[in-house]
Amino acid sequence: MSPDLNPIEHLWIDLKMAVWRRHPSNIRDLEQFAKEEWSKIPAEHCKKLIDGYRKRIKMSEGIMSKAATMEIPISSNGVSGTINEDESLEQDLQQVMVSGPNLNETSIVSGGYGGTTEGIIPTSSLKGPAVQFNPNYLGLRFLSTEGQGSMSQPSSHPSLTSEELSRGLAVEKFDMVKKWGINTYKCTKQLISERFGRGSRTVDLELETQIELLRDTKRKYEGVLQLARALTAHFYSLVQTQRALGDAFSDLSQKSPELQEEFGYNAETQKLLCKNGETLLGAVNFFVSSINTLINKTMEDTLMTVKLYETARLEFDAYRADLEELSLGPRDAATLCRIEVAQQNFHAHRHKYEKLRGDVTIKLRFLQENKVKVMHKQLLLFHNAISSYFAGNQQQLEASLQQFNIKLSSAASDKPSWLEEQ
Repeated sequence: MSPDLNPIEHLWIDLKMAVWRRHPSNIRDLEQFAKEEWSKIPAEHCKKLIDGYRKRIKMSEGIMSKAATMEIPISSNGVSGTINEDESLEQDLQQVMVSGPNLNETSIVSGGYGGTTEGIIPTSSLKGPAVQFNPNYLGLRFLSTEGQGSMSQPSSHPSLTSEELSRGLAVEKFDMVKKWGINTYKCTKQLISERFGRGSRTVDLELETQIELLRDTKRKYEGVLQLARALTAHFYSLVQTQRALGDAFSDLSQKSPELQEEFGYNAETQKLLCKNGETLLGAVNFFVSSINTLINKTMEDTLMTVKLYETARLEFDAYRADLEELSLGPRDAATLCRIEVAQQNFHAHRHKYEKLRGDVTIKLRFLQENKVKVMHKQLLLFHNAISSYFAGNQQQLEASLQQFNIKLSSAASDKPSWLEEQ
């Protein structure tokens, strides 16, 4: 059985979504959350997946056995030849592609499986084909197969039945898959040629240098973020220890009259250190939050555009190589037609590549300006807060937070107890 038809693939998706919603911060949390979410999966959910896939397996076996007898000739440049249509195979494709997978078998729940809490994505809203049907496509297909008269508008064709519409939708989807396969073949061929040094590629040295510098900067900033988070965790433990130590000294000052003064000023010292530590924690947390936003939001958004640009570059080179290969071949009527189609594809992908290259250039420039502004502010805050804390200058420490409009949330321990409020 194909791994794609395995029912456990649905369980992996559910498990990944459930763990992702809990936002694990390290490997230990990831392992713990995965075990907890796995234990929440009910047996009834697994039974539904297994029962629903028996029918899919039988249908796919029938389709693949018929598809094995078909030939789809593909030339060296990835252009497919004529496909002889098999009526029974197309009917099976229609049944699978129109109905689609049984989405009601799986539901994604944020807080568990089978519950009614918030975060459920109702599968009833996902019904219907993922691709909208184009009636003009079917009308033109009927007219081309009939071969009678000139190409007229599909509206003059007799009204189509629901079976014909479903059949046309399946054929349209099949053609989209075929085009995707040809495009993937061309890009894979180009990528392998580049890896083995047999093919040429478009190179923008200045832009690629900036992209590599961005990736290196992101890795270094991630290291700074990790260290800052570790500092926050250790310093938080120190503040909590100082708070507990101050409470212990204060309690002993009341129960030991002979050492009341010594315990008293030690208690006050620890409480002052605890207060300054909480102020410093507020500054460090603001620093961590700003760096995290810069890395995982601003830089990541730019890198997503970079990935689109690199994909467009690969497609552009693939279709450029395809056009060059066809231009070097013989010039007969069929080849000229294919060259014209290749030129259209080449110009379309060149326009896409140039547009994304311009987008990446603009985003890199804006990212550099934003990064300098953010880091100038955050590094100044971090330096002033750290130096004021270790110098014991409480007023300067509080002034640093006010300068950057950082407001500290009052701790629960600072609130008066119910007895003091009476």
